[in-house]
Amino acid sequence: MEQDNFLDCVFKVREALVWRIERDGAVIVDMENKGFANRIAQRFFKKPPVSHITLQGMGSFVFTCIDGKRTVYDIGILVRGKYLDEAEPLYERLSVYMKQLEKLGFIERVAP
Repeated sequence: MEQDNFLDCVFKVREALVWRIERDGAVIVDMENKGFANRIAQRFFKKPPVSHITLQGMGSFVFTCIDGKRTVYDIGILVRGKYLDEAEPLYERLSVYMKQLEKLGFIERVAP
């Protein structure tokens, strides 16, 4: 079985995800703290039921480029156009970041 090239993958932001863009361009994602351990932390340690996660700089830009149509490669071209040499090593960093967003449940793969 041939493995798909990650740069050909297309992602979209999960429909149930609550997020917003601040005036400074930072993306803030609201992540609900679910599960038994989180309920204990909320009750006894006054932890909030929702965490507000701020994606900084390039991370916010990448997140706003995820539209369910662009491949990881296409997003990399946009990042390189905006951040130039600051983005390097571009595709290594972008791949790690996209996989982390997927693991957190912020985005989901739509193809391939």
